[in-house]
Amino acid sequence: MRIGNLSGRLTVFTTAGAVDVEKASGGRFGSDPHHVYEQWEDFTAWAAEAVGEADGVPFAVEDLASPSPRPAQVFGIGANYRAHAAEAMLAAPEFPVVFTKFPTSIAGPRSEVVLSGPRVDWEAELVVVIGRPARNVPAGRAWDHVAGLTVGQDISDRTEQMKNQMPQWSLGKSFPGYSPMGPWLVTPDAFADPDDLELSCTLNGEEVQRTVTSRLLFPVPVLIAELSAKLPLLPGDVIFTGTPAGIGAARKPPVFLKAGDELVTTIEGVGEIRQRFRTA
Repeated sequence: MRIGNLSGRLTVFTTAGAVDVEKASGGRFGSDPHHVYEQWEDFTAWAAEAVGEADGVPFAVEDLASPSPRPAQVFGIGANYRAHAAEAMLAAPEFPVVFTKFPTSIAGPRSEVVLSGPRVDWEAELVVVIGRPARNVPAGRAWDHVAGLTVGQDISDRTEQMKNQMPQWSLGKSFPGYSPMGPWLVTPDAFADPDDLELSCTLNGEEVQRTVTSRLLFPVPVLIAELSAKLPLLPGDVIFTGTPAGIGAARKPPVFLKAGDELVTTIEGVGEIRQRFRTA
């Protein structure tokens, strides 16, 4: 099932088009794409029965917004692919490296991003959205707490990130528009194996990143187990699971985003997001 945010309204997406949830449910479920996470089990059970693939009307992809527009918590995971850790000249971590991206950085799948400086980088990522409260959840039950998966970019200002003796990952990754997500949320049951999806990224049509998520050092169930052991995960919370090798800062010479660039990020079975960049 594909569930998302169309012009600020909760929507189910079928092969025929878009189904407005508030209208289709007769008001049983509201229009707010964020509030539905508090009713996730009831909502998905209703949608599975009430919405068919022949239902829906055409829509414009430009009207899509983030499927989790106002999460209470946004987690980022660093160095979660061995090859990326190596290109950053880091040892593979023994435990997940966790930081935050502030929620005001969230944007939709089609967005124009204002560059914060001359050293802004791309990081294609699988993004997880929580659907049920999670506290001390073992890895074996972690998928039960996932609403779905989406595509994300952890856009990063390397100057801001590394300008102090102690790196400031969260600030450098939280400028407005630096956390685009979409195009919608795909529920875990829609995948043959949600732990093994192909992820890729192109810059101006040239491939810069490609991997499969089965290469994550700490896969989704482990991340949920580790995080929920420290604090509650809330419905609608977002986890950026980490980027593979191929970032601009590690290239020789380094390559950074510039005005006019187009970044396209794709995940198998989910879809793609597109970002264009400009200066202020």
